[in-house]
Amino acid sequence: MKNHKYNSGIIGNGSYIAHINTKAEIVWLCWPNFDSSPIFGSLLDKNCGHFSILPDSNIISTSQVYLENTNILRTEIVIETGSFAVLDFAPRYYQNGILHSKRNLYRKIIPITGDVKVKFQLNLTYSYGKEYLKPRVNSEGILYQTNDFQLHLTSNVSLNQILKENYFLLNQNIYLALFESIPTDILLGEYIESEFKKTKHYWQNWVKHCSIPIFAQKQQIRSALCLKLHQFQETGAIIASSTTSLPEAPLAGRNWDYRFCWLRDGFYTLLALTNLGQFEELEMYSQYISNLTPTAEGRYQPLYSIFGENFLEEKILELEGYLSNKPVRIGNSAYTHKQNDAYGQILLSLLPLYLDERIPEKNRFHNLGLVKNILEQIELTMEEPDAGLWEFRNFSQKHCYTYLFHWIGAKAAKEIALKLGRPDLIEKSEILMEQAATNIEKCYDDKLGCYTQAQGKKDLDASLLQLITLGYLDPKSEKAKSHIAAIEKTLKTENGFMYRYLHQDDFGKPETTFLVCTFWYIEALACMSRLEEAMKLFDFVCEHANHLGLFSEDIESKSGNQWGNFPQTYSHVGLVNAARKISQKKSDSLFW
Repeated sequence: MKNHKYNSGIIGNGSYIAHINTKAEIVWLCWPNFDSSPIFGSLLDKNCGHFSILPDSNIISTSQVYLENTNILRTEIVIETGSFAVLDFAPRYYQNGILHSKRNLYRKIIPITGDVKVKFQLNLTYSYGKEYLKPRVNSEGILYQTNDFQLHLTSNVSLNQILKENYFLLNQNIYLALFESIPTDILLGEYIESEFKKTKHYWQNWVKHCSIPIFAQKQQIRSALCLKLHQFQETGAIIASSTTSLPEAPLAGRNWDYRFCWLRDGFYTLLALTNLGQFEELEMYSQYISNLTPTAEGRYQPLYSIFGENFLEEKILELEGYLSNKPVRIGNSAYTHKQNDAYGQILLSLLPLYLDERIPEKNRFHNLGLVKNILEQIELTMEEPDAGLWEFRNFSQKHCYTYLFHWIGAKAAKEIALKLGRPDLIEKSEILMEQAATNIEKCYDDKLGCYTQAQGKKDLDASLLQLITLGYLDPKSEKAKSHIAAIEKTLKTENGFMYRYLHQDDFGKPETTFLVCTFWYIEALACMSRLEEAMKLFDFVCEHANHLGLFSEDIESKSGNQWGNFPQTYSHVGLVNAARKISQKKSDSLFW
């Protein structure tokens, strides 16, 4: 398949995320929460609902952009008789010091040229297509109702005409709104225009307060805005992606549900956002972590639901799948895994709450009990094999990546203990750092001249580029140079993309490159002062975003095709951190 890129953008406000393609069709919208069944799910199956705006003549061309520095999406459609645009957004703004992020969705259809007629198709389903939501017109709008929620559609044009799918001449702006509860006594057009202005100001003001270096600023801004949408406002949970079962490669069976909060992914997202000077997300996430309930042994799962639930049963649904790729899965059995790197990531993600002077009232975040419990888990799991970063399902190993995060997690705990004046925790942290370093070194293979994926194994793993980027290896050392050279020789494609590994796993050999690994490689190149190489590859990788600058999870290196869940937080985190490291090195070079 040539030129496969996801032809959609996302809108949202922390309450939901909607995917809208270049024909202005809403093809994916889980409701009422990030992990609910979609009400519009044609991305995976034509029988799972959609919200389309259909012109009365053939489409000649389409274009789609975000309004500058916002998550407001504009889709322009040229047809044989004229052209029109669709503006889609979710409200998010502060008013009188209170955040408003209502679960409403607004659509504005704007005539541009010529004589254009459009009709609307709303097909709402639930329970993954099993339940059709029959519309009923009442005094408030068109009502769609299940046992779980009710939803109203209202408009400034005839609701019965919408239901009959009759055409409307676009001689005025048409407004459509999905409301959980319709405000009383409003003029819909004026109301949506007001919501638009406040939302536009919110996003542009949010971007204005990001600390973004000049290098690749446009790409970093889009990545930051994308990452922001993946935090669930109600609890602070951060999901890996808003989609499920988009295949990592065609017909490979690697189709997973990513609409959950991995503690690891949460750490990476927060690292990117705090590097950009945004701390609200960290404060919310710390509350989410504090509210999680560990097991009786004090253990944490690798992932939880957005509400902190621990049971995420994996099921296969009888749906046709994205481009007929099966299976379609909901839930994720990885919640049963041992993935012990999560403990270090929790500590590292909480570190700024203790150290960064820009965060006011830091004392309210201090949770010494949590810090002590996580340190104890690092100690208890120090010699325990686990499923690792890549969530191997059929075997456990003593993963170097896990030990790296034991090491850096204990290092973060030491910094926290120093801040709080706790010599007992300082000593414990230092002991654990030493033990973790010993285990990391057991993964070093003298013949290969690099660190391998796990103790006693020969397999190479691109995640171990972070031995350099996270400061375990001195970038100037011969060991670092030998390590990166071995990974380049084994895992790098001709054009620079990185496979995560190339050995057999539960599904065979990976067929596509994992995008965050390529960004880790770029970051490592910058750390090692190979700046020209880093910038050249960064620019090349950015060409593989979709038309809106959004990245998928995986890239097929020869064709450049996008695969995997979309957009993927991992990929956008990798971009932000790689760009930041390049900026630092560029800045350093000006003074030496």
